[in-house]
Amino acid sequence: MLNDLSSILSLLETRRSGKPRELVGPGPTPEEMQRILTIAARIPDHGKLTPWRFVLVGDDQREDLARLLGRALTAEDPGAPPAIHEKAVEFAHYAGQLVVLVSAPVEGHKIPVWEQQLSCGTAGMNLLTAAHAVGYVAGWVTGWQAYSPMVNAAFCSPGERIAGFIFIGHPARELEDRPRPEVANVARRWQPPNPPRNGEGDRRA
Repeated sequence: MLNDLSSILSLLETRRSGKPRELVGPGPTPEEMQRILTIAARIPDHGKLTPWRFVLVGDDQREDLARLLGRALTAEDPGAPPAIHEKAVEFAHYAGQLVVLVSAPVEGHKIPVWEQQLSCGTAGMNLLTAAHAVGYVAGWVTGWQAYSPMVNAAFCSPGERIAGFIFIGHPARELEDRPRPEVANVARRWQPPNPPRNGEGDRRA
């Protein structure tokens, strides 16, 4: 059983995202979203910088999003065929609650930007897990939209970037799991480097 809510460990062991294009509504209530976002923010954050943000796009704003994506395609990919434009409109109208995850690193801080970006990733993962724990199914996608300068400008301040679009709803059909890596293939015991032999270490005169 996927997304088994019988226990915390069961959910973590069976959590499965849903494909945003296959989700149906309704999305979470305002109270449920408040809870999901509160949980999403409880993540590692070296320096307490909060280098990420959540931007919620309401159902009544989807047509505005569709127009934005259309303008971005026209300006940035003039040769895009009608089918790509149609997919952009469909994307803007995917069902459920849309949360745009924004990476907002603090430049010039002693905490490296890379660590801040990792924190943003954990916020996205926590958001997915929280949505599933509340009883929904979520999917995190990027696509050309996440890398479009025009789309980024509509959601981000200078120095920020879109980390992904997260849709939260209900699956239109039974979810199917995908292959997962064998632990033995992705985890190993550390092998310390061999110490230098006598006379091969520090050869300062």
